[in-house]
Amino acid sequence: MDVIGTYFPNFDDKGKELVRKAYEIAETSLEGQTRGNGKPFIEHPVNVARIAADEIGLPAECIAAVFLHEAMRFQDETDPGRFIASATCPDGRSGGKAAPDKNIFGTDVLTIVDGLNKISTIKPKDTKLEADNYKKLIVSYSKDPRVTVLKLADRLEVMRSLDIFPKLSRERKILETLMLYIPLAHQLGLYNMKSEMEDIYFRYAEPEQYRAITNKLKASEKDRQALMTQFIEPLKQKLSDAGIRYKLKIRTKTAYSIWKKMQKQKVPFEGVYDVFAIRFIIDCDTDRETEHALCWKVFSYVTEEYESDTNRLRDWISNPKPNGYESLHITVRNSDNVYLEVQIRTRRMDDMAENGLASHWSYKGIKHEATLDKWLVSVRNILEHPGSSGDSRYYHDELPEPPSGEIFVFTPTGELRKLPAGATVLDFAFDIHTNLGIKCTGGKVNGKAVPIKEKLKTGDIVEIMSGKNQKPSSDWLNIVVTSKARSKIRQKLSEAEFQKAAEGKELLGRRLKNWKMELSDEVLASIMKKFQFKTVNAFYAAIGDGSLDIAGMKDVIVGVTSGPGQGMQQDKAAETGRTPDQDRPTDNDHQAASTQTVRRKDALKVSSDDILVIDARNLRNLDYKMARCCNPVFGDDVFGFVSIKDGIKIHRISCPNAARLIEMYPYRIQKVRWSDTPSSSSFQVTLKISAAHEPSVINEIIDTINIFKASIRAFNVTENNRHGTYEISVKLSVTSNLELDKVISKVRTTRNVLKVSRA
Repeated sequence: MDVIGTYFPNFDDKGKELVRKAYEIAETSLEGQTRGNGKPFIEHPVNVARIAADEIGLPAECIAAVFLHEAMRFQDETDPGRFIASATCPDGRSGGKAAPDKNIFGTDVLTIVDGLNKISTIKPKDTKLEADNYKKLIVSYSKDPRVTVLKLADRLEVMRSLDIFPKLSRERKILETLMLYIPLAHQLGLYNMKSEMEDIYFRYAEPEQYRAITNKLKASEKDRQALMTQFIEPLKQKLSDAGIRYKLKIRTKTAYSIWKKMQKQKVPFEGVYDVFAIRFIIDCDTDRETEHALCWKVFSYVTEEYESDTNRLRDWISNPKPNGYESLHITVRNSDNVYLEVQIRTRRMDDMAENGLASHWSYKGIKHEATLDKWLVSVRNILEHPGSSGDSRYYHDELPEPPSGEIFVFTPTGELRKLPAGATVLDFAFDIHTNLGIKCTGGKVNGKAVPIKEKLKTGDIVEIMSGKNQKPSSDWLNIVVTSKARSKIRQKLSEAEFQKAAEGKELLGRRLKNWKMELSDEVLASIMKKFQFKTVNAFYAAIGDGSLDIAGMKDVIVGVTSGPGQGMQQDKAAETGRTPDQDRPTDNDHQAASTQTVRRKDALKVSSDDILVIDARNLRNLDYKMARCCNPVFGDDVFGFVSIKDGIKIHRISCPNAARLIEMYPYRIQKVRWSDTPSSSSFQVTLKISAAHEPSVINEIIDTINIFKASIRAFNVTENNRHGTYEISVKLSVTSNLELDKVISKVRTTRNVLKVSRA
């Protein structure tokens, strides 16, 4: 099978032979290399070359350069001439050793390969994800602007193959495409490539919206076809009598373009009236005078038959865009009061509009050399003067927006990290590694020293500075925004408090022994109230760090024991809200509580600093329960409350009962944390949703929830006629609070949803 003849049938024999030599070198060099889908790596350069040849229309020299560039990907050699010389011999067979000839492909091909090699060394962090910086690097690294177009072809192939890449790599490539390649394709007039990359970006960034719009486009395809048939019927005879040869086709907006319009105009899909355009493509000679005359003649026939909106006339024939775009655009209204966008252009103009300036060289009837030179000059001018395309609004109104509420920053080695907007250097340190966050003293952002509270922005290159004596402080909780950093800081602060508490407890125990005194629960509670300590740990920690004078503690204890006794309330009374007289503790109660504590320590993993570690994978056989009043989920900030009959009950910090329990029964509060291993169990949680009274909203909420690792256990809807809303209660089973947060965040963005809260 002649691979080159099959893939590139439009090249002449000389062009095919040039490409064949390059392909053979690439095939040999890439032997044994595979892609993420397990297929031979040669698949990538073949696909890129076919895009460049078939969809853009680049010549054989460019296609050969693609194969040679990819052949060098896994090689140590960076000089194209030396590489080709070592890989070829005069008769073109790859792998030869005798009489190497580095000029076998010519200077143009070597220049393009060298440019591609240099551009491939650019990392997004070098550009800080700014399109203008990226374009400047391309200009400085390449002598031939065709390199830019080939690089765009390469990126389009990567986007078409996104599924073969791991998740982190896929996210990085989507972001690079969004920030760098889509603006570049637009500026060069490569609209087909731009539109396809936008749609692929949209499919991965907003999958639900993408599916909804594409499905509606498919469903309305027959209607659009019928409108076009109805539109052309009264014009057929006039065009035929005038001898105008033309092709009529429908140009449908991309899903991404429709979505942007829906967002901008705040309308549903049905509210976008220019979802499609009817395009006349006139077949005629390529001299400008003939082309212009025929376009305006078709324009006159259309506007005679249909009422036109002159305010929406766009004449890019008399005044083409700087990137070469030529076309007449007009909006008309038919007898059914339906507005239609009509585009009128010639075959040459349409080719230009589809494939940009690159298509000039291959158009029949135009001299190759002159037009290619003109194109090269034009492309270089566009690259060197960003914004000269004459459509600067594009960068503000049409560019895909980065995911809301997120920033993307880089490590010094170029690894991409995603953080919430407002994240600081300290957040970044904890995102890299907990130990690095704990020891963080500051950082360098783009080479400049900054404090730990410095806020980051997309494209920053961040290096973390650390010190072995650094320790977290409570102030850090006001600096970080990520749940991971906040959780780890709290954990370390708790560990430090427990350590001090252990020292203080031991110190006080020794003194009590010397004083021949005992510290009962009632006395301890009274002392804590006197000194305004909310937890036993805080009391002992104050003794441990010296902030509470232990020397004077004897007099305090004597003073308390000689005063009126204070009854201690028990956990059941606390959780049910019963009065102290109703639930005054007995000796049996204290004994039961002590027994429960012993059972808990036998059954659970308890760290050296007495933090209860909840192994959420083994909930059934352990002596603790999830409190029903707040339904904790793996990953929530929680605390334990020692009960008499039910072991330890785990409450969320945000539980409605938390403040009362912690304030009234500090000696029953147990510090707890989740195990480091993600839970394989499921947790029940209820969401309260308020939504506008729209028929589709219930199905949309259900569809949104089903995207995630959450299963619906109950779904109840009541109508609030007074406010015109649905009040929805959804009971879910989820694996962690992280998955729950994803569900809540996505449901909040669902159309017609007004409010979402966790019950």
